[in-house]
Amino acid sequence: MSVNREMECSMAGIVFAFIQVIQMALSLFVYILIASAIFSWLYAFNVINSSNRFVNSVGSFVYNVTEPVLRPIRRILPDLGGIDISPIVLILIIYFLQMIISNPIQPALLSLVS
Repeated sequence: MSVNREMECSMAGIVFAFIQVIQMALSLFVYILIASAIFSWLYAFNVINSSNRFVNSVGSFVYNVTEPVLRPIRRILPDLGGIDISPIVLILIIYFLQMIISNPIQPALLSLVS
C-alpha cells in the first residue's frame, strides 16, 4: 500500500468519525427538543412546580438550548393560535440533514477506507 493510499484511508477514517459525532449530536438535540416540548406542556398545564429550583434550572437550560434555533422557524411559520409546530419542523429538518449526511457521504468514505 502506498503512502498516499494510507493517508487517504486515515483521513477518510477521521472524516467518518467526525460525521458520526455530528450524527450523534443531532440525535441528542432531537431528544432535547422533545424534552423541551414536553416540559413546556407540563409547565403550561401547571403539572410541575415552577417555583422548584431544580425544575426551574432544567426548564431554563432546555429553553436556552432550543430557543435560538426555534425562534427563526417561528418567525417563518404562520400563526396557528396556541399550537407551536416549530419543534416538529426542526426535527424534520434535522432528520433531513442526517439523511443527507448518511446516504451519499458515508458510503463514499467507507469505500475509501476498505
